[in-house]
Amino acid sequence: MEPSLTQRIYAVVRCVPYGKVVSYGQVAMLAGSPRASRIVGYALHRNPEPNVIPCHRVVFKDGSLCAGYVFGGADVQRGLLLDEGVVFDQNGRVDMAQSRWIAEQA
Repeated sequence: MEPSLTQRIYAVVRCVPYGKVVSYGQVAMLAGSPRASRIVGYALHRNPEPNVIPCHRVVFKDGSLCAGYVFGGADVQRGLLLDEGVVFDQNGRVDMAQSRWIAEQA
């Protein structure tokens, strides 16, 4: 049986290394559904294993954080990313040029 889109999303996010981030669109593409960015957000909102599936490493393509980060808000997400050494720009967005995870496939 082929894994569901949600299972594929979780598999991709599990692969994002410490100190790196991906965009919702990247996750969708790597999960095999390039137009499913919103579904990525829905799946991460229901993350069954927040200590295993590092959804805090998923950000918007411009590096901004989700205001409603499910596990405590954007400040918590920012703190987790800062603790991992993720670089932010002067506007408070993740510096995607420095911190984006580049993966051909998960």
